[in-house]
Amino acid sequence: MQIDLLSVFTDQFDGMKAFYADVLGFQIAQELDQYVEFGGQPVRFAICQRQVMQQVTGHDAYDAPPTGCPFELAFPCKSAAELDACFRRLIDQGAREIKPPSMMPWGHYAGFFADPDGNVHELFARVESAGSS
Repeated sequence: MQIDLLSVFTDQFDGMKAFYADVLGFQIAQELDQYVEFGGQPVRFAICQRQVMQQVTGHDAYDAPPTGCPFELAFPCKSAAELDACFRRLIDQGAREIKPPSMMPWGHYAGFFADPDGNVHELFARVESAGSS
């Protein structure tokens, strides 16, 4: 088995599309009504309106309100300094700060932010010791 596509289902399609394109810088590779797929990633990544999937599959799960953080995207940075700069830029452009960059118990320097749906994502750097925080 190999993962080819990761899709995020949302009720805020326009806001999520704008966040991933404009704030995170993902390039739109394909766009249909209420579906957008981003290119340039090792795995295809898409945002899809939840209602579209409910109509296509008929499954009630797409009608249920989402809860918790069902997934996390982790974005590598080359250094703590690069992470600090990237994190500040994301927050300045509209990402919601969850936890500012700091050393994690597993040895990464990491900062956490949320997208418009509240999904929490991570910037991380594998470093011996953190730069600034």
